[in-house]
Amino acid sequence: MTTDGMTTVPPRDVLVRMVASDPGRPRLTWYDDLTGPTEGERIELSARVLANWVSKAANLLQDDAAAGPGTTVGLDLPAHWRSLYWALATWSVGATVVVGDAATGADVLITDSPAAAAGHGGDAVLVSLPALARSHPEAGDAPGAVDEARELSTHGDLFSPMSDAEPDDVALAAGGADTAYGALVAAVADWGPSPRVALAGGLEEVLRQALAAWAADGSIVLVRGGRGDLGDRLAAEGVSVDARENA
Repeated sequence: MTTDGMTTVPPRDVLVRMVASDPGRPRLTWYDDLTGPTEGERIELSARVLANWVSKAANLLQDDAAAGPGTTVGLDLPAHWRSLYWALATWSVGATVVVGDAATGADVLITDSPAAAAGHGGDAVLVSLPALARSHPEAGDAPGAVDEARELSTHGDLFSPMSDAEPDDVALAAGGADTAYGALVAAVADWGPSPRVALAGGLEEVLRQALAAWAADGSIVLVRGGRGDLGDRLAAEGVSVDARENA
């Protein structure tokens, strides 16, 4: 991904601007083509609905885990629509998103693995990936973890941070490198305004590309799985930029 080197806005403000611009327009469309129980899922979130998920997750992080600037939050998740709202929630409280091998060592762990949640020494949230899950089927194997599917809905729909991150604070830690809040959101020079961007691949790159698309008042189509030719689907979705890894 090439950028024009211009920082746009802090990551928390990206969502605020999308809601102000057009709260009802689809901003995140998810397709799951991976063989398994969630195969065939299609989820579509407007800016307003995405903001609701982010507010609930941010309230959980701030109220239950005392997360804020200086806290590390590990995303031990695939590149998934749920990963995106947890990342935005982490940036809303001013904490650091950690992805990759170091994620399980973060202060707070967001994971879909009951074993990882049970073995974590701090606060842990056990995530169910299916869209309609009401509880994690293996939550009993991680009794100290928050069962996201059961408990996230109990948190507030509006969020107000107790403190804000500074531009030099670390927003994203990945692959042994840190990216500051002031440098995380960068426009992609050749995407143009309001791009509709197809994404697939590793979580770090998906997070960066999603922020770039949203900062340009655009939207994303995120795909998981090994399906080959997606030309008809992407055309039907109005995709203007195919930024999938190895596409």
